[in-house]
Amino acid sequence: MSNEEPKSHSATSTSAELNSNLRSTKTIITGHNTEGKAIVQSARPAAWTVFENGLMGFNQIYTNPSPPDLNGDGDLKFHDDKIASGKLGLAVKSGTVCRMVDFAPEYVCMMHRTQSLDFGIVVEGEVDLILDDGNSTRLSRGDVAVQRATIHSWSNPSTTDWARMVFVLQDTKPLVIGGKRYGEDYGKGTEGIPPSGNDD
Repeated sequence: MSNEEPKSHSATSTSAELNSNLRSTKTIITGHNTEGKAIVQSARPAAWTVFENGLMGFNQIYTNPSPPDLNGDGDLKFHDDKIASGKLGLAVKSGTVCRMVDFAPEYVCMMHRTQSLDFGIVVEGEVDLILDDGNSTRLSRGDVAVQRATIHSWSNPSTTDWARMVFVLQDTKPLVIGGKRYGEDYGKGTEGIPPSGNDD
C-alpha cells in the first residue's frame, strides 16, 4: 500500500494515434440480415482521442441509453451521433459507456469520480488503482476493478511499457453518504473532457 499523492496532469485533447507499444485494435459489430440471420455487420478500427500530450488515450467503443434500441440500428446511430457531438463525458445519462484506455509508462491520471458503476478490466500490462485514502492496489492482466462511484486514480507502474484497460460505465442513482451527496468530480487537469450530465 502507498500513501503517495498521485501526480496531476493537463488533459487537453486532440485526435491522433497514440505512439504506444501496444497492438492496434478493432471493434466487431454484429447485426442481422434480411432473413434474421446473425452477421458481422462491420469492423471498426480504433479511433483514439489523445490526452496529456500523448500520455493517455481513449478509444470510445460504444455508448447507448439503457436499454438500447437495436431496431433499425438505432443504437449505432446514437453512438455515432454522441461521438460526433464531442459531448460525451466519462459516463452517460441513463446509459452505458464502453471505452478502451491506454496509459503511457509511469503515467498517473487525475483523481476523479463519476456517478457510475464501472467495471475496469486490465487487458495489457499492470495498473495501480489509487484511492483518496492513499491506498494503492495493483491489478494485473485479467484482473477486474468494480468501481462504485469512488474517487480514484489510475497509474501505470511500468517504466517501459504501456498499459491498457477496458471500462464499462453504467449510470447510477445519486450516491448519498451521511446525508452528503457525492456527484461527479473530474478533479484538476481535465480540460477537454465534457461533464457526463448525469448528476444534475
